[in-house]
Amino acid sequence: MRYGMTKFTLMILSSVLGLGLAGFAQDADNSKDKAKDRHDIRQDTRDIHKDKRDRRADQRDIQKDRQDARHDQADINHDRADIRHDRQELKQDRKNGDKADAQKERADLRNDRRDLNKDKRDLHKDRKDLRADKHDVKQDTRDIRKDKRDRRADRRDLRHDRKGH
Repeated sequence: MRYGMTKFTLMILSSVLGLGLAGFAQDADNSKDKAKDRHDIRQDTRDIHKDKRDRRADQRDIQKDRQDARHDQADINHDRADIRHDRQELKQDRKNGDKADAQKERADLRNDRRDLNKDKRDLHKDRKDLRADKHDVKQDTRDIRKDKRDRRADRRDLRHDRKGH
């Protein structure tokens, strides 16, 4: 009798060897996946810390912008009161016929109006900065949530890779 391998035996032997080699290849891929997941976890953690720092800085900017806006509004109110007072004095000087004092009051009015417009521009810039900082805080909060979600997924993948699935 001739001893030889049948096609069926050969197929079974090759599939067993193939599965064994695939298991070794999977272990190599598994260790690469673990390393990649660990790297991703560290990167996500760094991103979270960076976003939190950015958010804190933006929150401090918001406080400063609010304080500046309050000071600018107080200056605006003060300038408006000065303008009212200068108008009254101008009216009184015209009534009395004092042209020199009326000229001084007109100059004071121009200066007060210039100050008022400058304070209004400052207030506008502060409010614009405030809106931008609020938007940045929202964006940083979204980024933190996204990075935390990614980190959780990477940790889940790492646990999954440790189990050898």
